[in-house]
Amino acid sequence: MSNVLDQRCIDTLRFLAVDAVQKADSGHPGMPLGAMPMAYVLWDRFLKHNPRNPGWTDRDRFVLSAGHGSMLLYALLHMTGYDLSLDDIKQFRQWGSRTPGHPERGHTPGVEVTTGPLGQGVGNAVGMAIAEAQLAARYNRPGHAVIDHRTWVIASDGDLMEGVASEAASLAGHLKLGKLICLYDDNHVTLAAGTDITFTEDRGARFAAYGWQVLHVDDGNDLDAIHAALQAACEDTERPSLVMVRTHLGYGSPEQDSFKAHGSPLGEEDVRRTKQALGWPVEPTFLVPDDALSHLREAVARGTALEDKWNDDFAAYAQANRDLAAELERGLHGGLPDGWDAKIPVFPADAKGMATREASGKVMNAIAPHLPTLTGGSADLDPSTKTALKGMGDFNPPLQAGEDAQGSDGAGWSHAGRNLHFGVREHAMGAIANGMAAHGGCIPFTATFLIFSDYMRPPMRLAALSRLHVIHVFTHDSIAVGEDGPTHQPIEQLANLRAVPNLTVIRPGDANETAMAWRAALQTRDAPVSLVFSRQALPTLDRTRFAAADGLLRGGYVLDDGERDPALILMASGSEVHLIVDAAQRLRDTGLAVRCVSMPSWELFDAQPASYRDSVLPPVVRARLAVEAGVTQGWWRYVGDGGDVLGIDHFGASAPGDVTLREFGFSVEEVCRRAQAILSSATASARR
Repeated sequence: MSNVLDQRCIDTLRFLAVDAVQKADSGHPGMPLGAMPMAYVLWDRFLKHNPRNPGWTDRDRFVLSAGHGSMLLYALLHMTGYDLSLDDIKQFRQWGSRTPGHPERGHTPGVEVTTGPLGQGVGNAVGMAIAEAQLAARYNRPGHAVIDHRTWVIASDGDLMEGVASEAASLAGHLKLGKLICLYDDNHVTLAAGTDITFTEDRGARFAAYGWQVLHVDDGNDLDAIHAALQAACEDTERPSLVMVRTHLGYGSPEQDSFKAHGSPLGEEDVRRTKQALGWPVEPTFLVPDDALSHLREAVARGTALEDKWNDDFAAYAQANRDLAAELERGLHGGLPDGWDAKIPVFPADAKGMATREASGKVMNAIAPHLPTLTGGSADLDPSTKTALKGMGDFNPPLQAGEDAQGSDGAGWSHAGRNLHFGVREHAMGAIANGMAAHGGCIPFTATFLIFSDYMRPPMRLAALSRLHVIHVFTHDSIAVGEDGPTHQPIEQLANLRAVPNLTVIRPGDANETAMAWRAALQTRDAPVSLVFSRQALPTLDRTRFAAADGLLRGGYVLDDGERDPALILMASGSEVHLIVDAAQRLRDTGLAVRCVSMPSWELFDAQPASYRDSVLPPVVRARLAVEAGVTQGWWRYVGDGGDVLGIDHFGASAPGDVTLREFGFSVEEVCRRAQAILSSATASARR
């Protein structure tokens, strides 16, 4: 069992959390009271970290997936010497504080990922473990293990109920991520009740079936048992480990083992009774005994020594492997190597053209050999999304003796492979990609059909909130999907994506805009990007006649202006760009001055100076028509009260793609009819 100092450290951490929640009159005291012993053993005896440098490359990664218990993490960060003061603890959940209600990446030193939506942190941790394994396989050399750390996660009952955690855990077991260890706060209580009313399966057996090592600690206050379980987890390098620790929510409080201790302050009287029950002084609040602080602050000296040794090891590695070391450092800092874009193709004009998903695949494979940080995959859709990186190998467990490689391109299986196979797990794919980006050293991409972006929305929102550089590839972007029908035809998905702050959405209109879309996505820093591509072939525009495709980098640009100042502006994104080009020519044949504007990215366009935006969409030209095969929501800001939008504000239908487009009005004839109606209305208004 614990000695006196260990117990004092644990109780110091517990009551920093309890006092902070009580002072804020908001928060979750139950988890810190029950789970702090296992967190203490991890942070005091196992976690490799340096509080003076939270960004040290070879630190262990710690994820509090149960982000509602944020004060558990904040107390540990303060006591072990991170740049988080006692005053910060006292400002828990207050305006402008560094201790928000749930952990936020980039806001609090030592917080690796933004958590709180349950299950996401488990997926993030799997992504971090994948990134560690991939970088280690690529860069480590005999005698130089410069990437060698673990990923730890604390998860709750609620985390393990969420489907995203199950998806991610299943993949982690298949991939044999032996440096991933999950401590399960098995307290049998959720926000509304005990788990006996909803969650009675054998969780250990489930994880064992996933391919995890499952360990049990019967008493969450038994430090020796926790230590032994974590040691056993570290020793199994072939399987991720689930350490099931039987804890008690709100331990020591009058509400112990009750859902009432989950998400509300205990109240002054129950705080007093809890402190008395655990032998802690009632006053003063926020008590930090000197010996507890001194012991936990030993993490600073340990961490500094560990990082100093690693710096020496890395210097020796760099001397022996100069190019590899430079490549690794550049990747860890998010840099792009010289010449990464030298082979991006320029596509010749072609009336038949190609699907932008096809063009995207060609661009990706032109870039990949020159950009070693580009890695990712699809939700079992590589043949359709065209995202396989040829010759780059598959990320899978290294082959054992007698096993056959069945990789996507025959390049063999290992943790060094850059093609990730997520299986039909879109939700986990998004969360895993976030973890990879947060880990650093890679630019992860995901891929699926646009309709299934709905399954990925929670991690995409967290990527935007966390400013993580993840690239999401979405194909099959409209009712032109055709025969698969309305279940697979995206209608509102573009609007959904555009509604997310800090998420850049790009829907290119031809092969050369696709090349520029990838350039924009890879040059983005600290933000996710969604690239939206067509299933059907689109004409490749003749850029000797039309404006250069690099106009995409500004979000919207004048594609074709005719010979006179415009009386009408037609604007579109993606597959509808060629439609407005054809319609403009027909309208010009009637003597009308028409401007065509390609608008592949609202976010990039809105970021331009007002003078540029006005040059593309002159305020004096009020006759405007936007065309996009999705909901009309949002386009009105660009067409104004004198314009119109040709879109689809209802679900699609099962029929060949060209038929669905025609029947729902996406034709040259309908564009011209709408344009003439706008002009007639404007003329009538002027006469009144």
